[in-house]
Amino acid sequence: MQMPPDMVIFDCDGVIVDSESITDRVMQASFKRYGLELATDEIARLFVGGTMQGAMDNAIKLGAALPSDWLDLIYPEIFNALEQEVKPIPDVITVLNMLDAASIPYAIGSNGPHAKMEVTLTRTGLKERFKGRIYSREDVPNAKPAPDVYLHAAKQAGIAPERCVVIEDSASGAKAGVAAGMRTYGFYGETPRERLAPICDELFGDMKELPKLLGL
Repeated sequence: MQMPPDMVIFDCDGVIVDSESITDRVMQASFKRYGLELATDEIARLFVGGTMQGAMDNAIKLGAALPSDWLDLIYPEIFNALEQEVKPIPDVITVLNMLDAASIPYAIGSNGPHAKMEVTLTRTGLKERFKGRIYSREDVPNAKPAPDVYLHAAKQAGIAPERCVVIEDSASGAKAGVAAGMRTYGFYGETPRERLAPICDELFGDMKELPKLLGL
């Protein structure tokens, strides 16, 4: 049986909150307005796990005539949709309860901005559970796939990276966990399993499977 880690660090979007399909839908509509039509699966393949600046740069390369202030325009659209629709990933609250019962600390390490997590974690009632342990690429020099945000979370907790487990749903994020020297578990709820398999130490498709993987 796997020994429980000293800390678990979760990605946010698609792992803690079910936000990626909502964000993808808003981005898809926005790109279409600016001349770039992409299928839903293409949006997920191209942009999940990255930053919004990266999404903007890639969309322009693909032919979208995005204005220079696109980020200022798209964020309010995304936040409005999330405020109305976002929910926790099914059974993730049970996982958090079990970590609490085992006295194992946990944190969030995300490529998303704090403003977005403020919306999603508040809406889902999870903000207080992660209070003081919510970390963004805004807090570190480099976004994922660099390991910075995960190393920062471990350092703030005073826990060695090798005693941490990262929970990720994107190839970019999984690479960050591995680069941080942490065991990395891939959640393929919405991500194709084959994109995570070459990177992650373990794979799971349902949050109900995670406690066993963590040795709880």
